[in-house]
Amino acid sequence: MAKVSFTAARVEAHRCPDNKSQSFLWDAKAPGLGLRATPGGAKTYIFQAKVHGAAVRVPIGDPRSWPIEKAREKAHELRILVDGGIDPREHAAQQRAAHEARKAEARRQGATVSDAWAVYLAARKAKWSERHYQDHLRLSEAGGREVKRGKGQIVAGPLATLMGLRLSELTRERVDTWLETEAEMRPARARLAFSLLRAFVTWCNGRPEYAGLASLEICSNRQIREHLPKPHVKNDCLEREMLPAWFAAVSKIGNPVIAAYLQALLITGARREEMAALKWADVDFQWRSLSIADKVEEAGRIIPLTHYLASLLGALPRRNEWVFSSPTAGDGKIAEPRIAHNQALTAAGLPHVSLHGLRRSFGTLAEWVEVPVGVVAQIQGHKPSAIAEKHYRRRPLDLLRKWHDNIEAWMLEQAGIQFDSHAVQPGLRAVQ
Repeated sequence: MAKVSFTAARVEAHRCPDNKSQSFLWDAKAPGLGLRATPGGAKTYIFQAKVHGAAVRVPIGDPRSWPIEKAREKAHELRILVDGGIDPREHAAQQRAAHEARKAEARRQGATVSDAWAVYLAARKAKWSERHYQDHLRLSEAGGREVKRGKGQIVAGPLATLMGLRLSELTRERVDTWLETEAEMRPARARLAFSLLRAFVTWCNGRPEYAGLASLEICSNRQIREHLPKPHVKNDCLEREMLPAWFAAVSKIGNPVIAAYLQALLITGARREEMAALKWADVDFQWRSLSIADKVEEAGRIIPLTHYLASLLGALPRRNEWVFSSPTAGDGKIAEPRIAHNQALTAAGLPHVSLHGLRRSFGTLAEWVEVPVGVVAQIQGHKPSAIAEKHYRRRPLDLLRKWHDNIEAWMLEQAGIQFDSHAVQPGLRAVQ
């Protein structure tokens, strides 16, 4: 190859003949440095050499951006690599990879609790109940927005103060101080918030993009757990003598959907989310059954539709797919029946009973009818508590219906409600 000493004039004058796809000019001062021109007029400094017997050509840059001396310096650097048996292209790829790795690590180190929390919620939402998902949103909410009912603003959740931290700042000491403060102000919410935080930290340490950032001591340190308030076992439950006042007060609720929903919780012992998610497609009036989206069993469970409950559901408006529909709720189904229930309890002079307390009441009141424990557990969707129940008892729907009808009839009798279970309801077919 003929070589010339590059000058600005020679670089400018170099052209590619029309009959060639490219033309080269080689520098006499920097071994391997060349100038490539194409028929379109484009020019590029290149470096060419052999590594382990194979030709290597590496572009350096446009002469308009690269002064000749800078191009010679770059060619000299590449020559050093080649003389060391290193392919400049592989070296450049390694440098790019190392640069990207440093950038990724910087992004990883800068990840905030809020960033990872959003990814965590999106990844786990499908595996949680709606109530559990909403707990994560409420406890991490920044607060400040206007409440939907009444006046005032939403108070920041216990986890809100941690959301702005980097994950690497989520240390044992920081969480210890946070929990001590929160436990003094709102102990029950602090306990739940800490439980959610521990699950979140464990999840983060199982993800490559967050592993090793948040301290796992948060999940195991005894000093932190000492700040946790002692859990209180809830025992709110309707007693037999309360049934007349409760049914009377709930029946007077102005919203018939809420009134039916509350009675359905007591009569079936279902979880509040399970009953709220009931669709018309899940209700079989002819063969008197309800298909419940069970919290434990992935396939769900089928329970009896008792006579009185069937009459309540049959009288509800069919606005959409949901049995307990709401024209004002965003998803079209009942959202917050607790307010109406609490008002009914107050009006009846009854002690506070939560919606889950109605589920507890079903299991307790069923003992008055001497219903087998396994029957109650299967209706409510509890896991079997004994080997025989787990492996040898799977009661058919008609057997469950026999006992469930007895439970409902006894509740109505105690409440003083006159209801003829043998009367044919509109659109219903009695199953004996």
